[in-house]
Amino acid sequence: MVGSVGLLAAAIAIGLGALGAGLGAGLVVSRTVEGIARQPEARGILQTTMFIGVALVEVVPIFATVVAFMVMNK
Repeated sequence: MVGSVGLLAAAIAIGLGALGAGLGAGLVVSRTVEGIARQPEARGILQTTMFIGVALVEVVPIFATVVAFMVMNK
């Protein structure tokens, strides 16, 4: 049985992971849109880089979820 501290730690891990990923993805996309607005001819390379960046940012909540499950299973 998981104690209340373990459940609280899991909830904080998932919450902060989701918050960080949301902020990170928002910043990546906003800077890409800003770059495309400044240099429309660089759209292709900027979008490719943006998709890679967003994919890397989305790994954070996945790791947070794994850590939460590990904390809950102890």
